[in-house]
Amino acid sequence: MYEHITTVRVRYAETDQMNIVYYGNYAQYFEVGRAECIRALGFTYKKMEEMGVRMPVVAMESRFLRPARYDDLITIKTLLRTLPEAHEICFEHEVYNENKKLLTTGKVTLYFIDNATNKRTGMPADLKETLAPYFPQ
Repeated sequence: MYEHITTVRVRYAETDQMNIVYYGNYAQYFEVGRAECIRALGFTYKKMEEMGVRMPVVAMESRFLRPARYDDLITIKTLLRTLPEAHEICFEHEVYNENKKLLTTGKVTLYFIDNATNKRTGMPADLKETLAPYFPQ
């Protein structure tokens, strides 16, 4: 399993009239978690595109347990529980507040898409090689 942690300060624009993070903004928090997770492995979405692969989101689910509020420092834990074998990669996310209370969980599924053909493809070999040590067999 591979795990990455990043933090984000909740901005005023991300909250509703009740001073609570609007539910739609969690998709952006999950994206920050994924992007930083991939960056920590030495890759970026830009680098993936230069390697000929895009990663569109094809499914997302969320569960909201407690609210995050303006100016909270939230922690986004991003987990890869399995090493992708085909064209699909699933990131799980857990969002915590400063008191380490679990606020929200989510799962985001993306496909690896070949830029030239617009067809599903496997994970780039370099990324798979980098992730493999986290998934001993």
